[in-house]
Amino acid sequence: MDAAEKMKYKLADSMKELMEHYPVEKITVKQIVDHCGVTRPTFYRHFKDKYDLVNWHFDKLVQKSFQEMGGSLNLKEGLRKKFEFIKGEGKFFPAAFSCENQNCLKEYDYEWFYQFYRDMIHQIGVEDIPEDIEFLLKMYCRGSIHMTAEWATTGMKVPPKEMAERLMEALPPKLHELLEDI
Repeated sequence: MDAAEKMKYKLADSMKELMEHYPVEKITVKQIVDHCGVTRPTFYRHFKDKYDLVNWHFDKLVQKSFQEMGGSLNLKEGLRKKFEFIKGEGKFFPAAFSCENQNCLKEYDYEWFYQFYRDMIHQIGVEDIPEDIEFLLKMYCRGSIHMTAEWATTGMKVPPKEMAERLMEALPPKLHELLEDI
């Protein structure tokens, strides 16, 4: 891991610790940098704002949960790992998913997964995704992100494996046919 990556993790750790005590909207960049002993310019060399930091941390966790996909994990197992990572991060994700501001995690999560599923469909040889499949994909991604946020912000009572199963069951049949074996 290079120095820039280490600094990003240091800033993320600071943000996570602050999120134990404050909602995301109330945390300032000054608090983040003061908490980890760096300067504001250092923060802005790595992130455009605190939401960019939260989204970067989310991206790192998602990459971990899905990097095995196509190898040893199928879609349901990848989703299970995502929920396990979210749950394992303590108060970070409940706080991040509670935020409604621009650049918030919900929108970032939607865009990430929407593109992820599009890429999966392209990988199986579908060059131009039909309009009806595109509609179903957008609706499914919006719904799954909403349910993920609800799960994270209401105590994560349902086990990660069951959440993954529920999202798989919610796949519209046309999407299920395309994605089930990936």
